[in-house]
Amino acid sequence: MKVALIIPALNEEGSIGRVLDEVPAGVFDQVLVVDNGSTDATAAVAAAHGALVLREPRRGYGSACLRGIAHLGSGTEVAVFLDADGSGLPGEAPRLIEPIADGRADLVLGSRETGRREAGALHLHQRWGNLLAVWLIGALYGFRYTDLGPFRAIRVSSLQQLEMADRTYGWTIEMQIKALQRGLQVIEAPVTCRRRLEGISKVSGTLAGSIAAGFKILWTIARLGFRPA
Repeated sequence: MKVALIIPALNEEGSIGRVLDEVPAGVFDQVLVVDNGSTDATAAVAAAHGALVLREPRRGYGSACLRGIAHLGSGTEVAVFLDADGSGLPGEAPRLIEPIADGRADLVLGSRETGRREAGALHLHQRWGNLLAVWLIGALYGFRYTDLGPFRAIRVSSLQQLEMADRTYGWTIEMQIKALQRGLQVIEAPVTCRRRLEGISKVSGTLAGSIAAGFKILWTIARLGFRPA
């Protein structure tokens, strides 16, 4: 299968090089780093480590992901999404891709809750927020996710069915809700979650970012959650 790796990045010059160095050889046909308006050397470091760098000046995690999707090569069958901060291990990508290649899944979510977590890798409010969000999805659809983790793989034809639109913090949960609404085959796979390699998270590491992300996630559930599955 032709597989592409999409890495949204904003001011991650201290980690993006190491993340790209950990990408396993022979797994991906494309490695795309989407620079989401960085003011540091993120783009230059990513290019020096072999990635194709795309520019998306409109801020927002979803905006960066949509830019990467728009640049997928012809015939790409699977897209893998990975954060640029080093919290996910690129070498674990095959465990997300294989169920799709085997025809057992359309979307494979990397679960940090069922995998190994380094101490301090997830803040307490992140874990509680994730648990609340997945509980609400379970109450609406009867499908029990364990996480909203960003490390995930999806069949490109299925991704197109989802008509993803969110440009900010609601991207991950929008995908998970729409996958259930469209009847996709969804499974989770345990993945390792380590502490980010450099600095603090722009979302969970700040009070304002955490509040904004939490509000957007709950709003997305309310906006999408009562549409029929």
